[in-house]
Amino acid sequence: MADTQPIVFASSNAGKIRELDELLLPLGMQVKSQVELGVEPLPETAVTFVENAIVKARHASSITGLAAIADDSGLEVDALNGAPGLYSARFASMHNAGSGDEANNALLLKKLDGLDDKQRGARFRSVMVFLRHENDPSPIITQGVWEGHIMHKVTEGGGFGYDPVFCNHDTHQATSLLGKDEKNKLSHRGKAVQAMIAQLSDVYKNG
Repeated sequence: MADTQPIVFASSNAGKIRELDELLLPLGMQVKSQVELGVEPLPETAVTFVENAIVKARHASSITGLAAIADDSGLEVDALNGAPGLYSARFASMHNAGSGDEANNALLLKKLDGLDDKQRGARFRSVMVFLRHENDPSPIITQGVWEGHIMHKVTEGGGFGYDPVFCNHDTHQATSLLGKDEKNKLSHRGKAVQAMIAQLSDVYKNG
């Protein structure tokens, strides 16, 4: 294989980085963590997933001089007008209800208390952005959505975040019960990554 082209991923999540590196290696691209390259993350102050991802990718590219990928994702609950959305990771702390996954899930269940399954529709959404360079005027943007609903109680298992309370409509079970490979195949992030790879293949397949 020809020399690989380094690309910075605006994330500190080791699992995400490893997965993306494996997927992009056949295209001659080697994914580097922004942490590895000395990039300090920016506060996420934008009001949409797309804007947040673009800001993160542009920042990483400006510091490293490399092409950059970034993603942003969250849970949208219909009964809460799309909340927690951008603030999924900080949902409980923003309401002075603690912090972390357990607190987020507890608050979500409390806010939906008394609603039946038809009123508990929700989806995970992931947006991924690729910039060839800091000032790329036409970034590649892909999106993945995973439909489901919020259950009435926590289902213990694997996963993280809202997985224990999200019933996905592919397997009709708590996402926390899915194996890693199955989750990656079905999930919002998995869909966004695959869509990104398809577009990058067109750009980089010839080296």
